[in-house]
Amino acid sequence: MPSQGTLPDIRKTIILQAPIEKVWKAVATSEGIAAWLMPNTFEPVKGHEFVIHTGQFGDSPCKVTDIAPPNRIDFDWGKDWRITFELKAVEEGKTEFTLIHGGWDAEKMTEFGQPHTIIREIMNGGWDGLINGRLAPYVGA
Repeated sequence: MPSQGTLPDIRKTIILQAPIEKVWKAVATSEGIAAWLMPNTFEPVKGHEFVIHTGQFGDSPCKVTDIAPPNRIDFDWGKDWRITFELKAVEEGKTEFTLIHGGWDAEKMTEFGQPHTIIREIMNGGWDGLINGRLAPYVGA
């Protein structure tokens, strides 16, 4: 049962003007993720432990928890967060991409001593910028 301090997941959905195979390469390869998110040591293998190089915040430990090419990948990020990328081919040459960032709790702090309540709002806007401003142009949307 979720704690009283559970905050809603961040959910972002966008229609990308690219086929699902191209979007999958952008979100399920180390090179692709580095191009729009951050440098990393990701490998698309369930159980693979990797790091996301978050610049000023250092390296964040991550672990692939589920993968179902080319439709879904889940990974743990840091000590509390869960990231899901969902892909669905919606029509010829277009892909619906949904990001879900869960694991928020009003009673918890990040590894860097910042309250989840504050960081959730920052990340909510940050994901908008990353998905619309970097992922979409990267895949040609």
